Amino acid sequence: MAPTPLADGFCFGEGPRWFEGLLWFSDMLGEAVHTCDWRGSLTTLPLPGHTPSGLGFRPDGSLLIVSAEDRQILRYDGETVSPVADLTHLVPASLGDMVIDDLGRAYIGSQGSQGSQGSLGSLGSRGSQAFDGGTIVRLDTDDTATVVATDLDFPNGMVITADRGTLIVAESMGRRLTAYTIGKDGELTDRRPFADNLDGPPDGIALDARGGVWAAMTLAHQFERITEGGEVTDRIDMGDRVAIACTLGGPERRTLFLLSSTDAYPKRLVGTRLARLDAVQVDIPGAGLP
Repeated sequence: MAPTPLADGFCFGEGPRWFEGLLWFSDMLGEAVHTCDWRGSLTTLPLPGHTPSGLGFRPDGSLLIVSAEDRQILRYDGETVSPVADLTHLVPASLGDMVIDDLGRAYIGSQGSQGSQGSLGSLGSRGSQAFDGGTIVRLDTDDTATVVATDLDFPNGMVITADRGTLIVAESMGRRLTAYTIGKDGELTDRRPFADNLDGPPDGIALDARGGVWAAMTLAHQFERITEGGEVTDRIDMGDRVAIACTLGGPERRTLFLLSSTDAYPKRLVGTRLARLDAVQVDIPGAGLP
């Protein structure tokens, strides 16, 4: 599968989401959220002073935005951006990706802590240093927040299965995908491996209708489709580009959108516009959330 370039001219793309005929994604270092149409035309929502990461839509159509460094959740209602939750008191470090369920509850990852605090972006900015105590926080529809999972090795991309019964999270520094059972009240239990000993640290992920997980293998420079147990069925080689995040969208959810960068260390990219959005058609459509 050869990806087709769709758009460029932004700094560091994260958190892609397909919604109402557009691809939405964060430009973490560019302090903005972009949308992209099928012609590759970008529109921009500026977020000065913020480092947007995970994105997700609530049932009312409002967009929740993770502001990574200040550990806030923002809400965009189509006109204005306003803070809805400050998670500083609940998490040990910067926030990351997010997935929202059908009820509008958001699950948000926090990377964990290290000896010298990391900065922006995905795991590449931390190199091989260990991160301990990563957490997942659930933000309910009344905007109250609860820690629902702890002791993860840098939680990153997250998806919810089609039956809404399982949350899968990429543990980047652990080089594994981990599954949790979602309880009726939104609690996460029965932590178990989905796939481990991966080819590289997984970043953003997407789920398909046969239970395969597409994962951005950041330092391996490729996107991989991984089934439960760890079998890799497909690979998309990005050459010298760094794989950052992906999502399935488009008609019948058969388009895999790919965000990539030129460097695994985001701080080196501040002020550049070298990130890229590609697209590739796949046989198995997307499923579950987002």
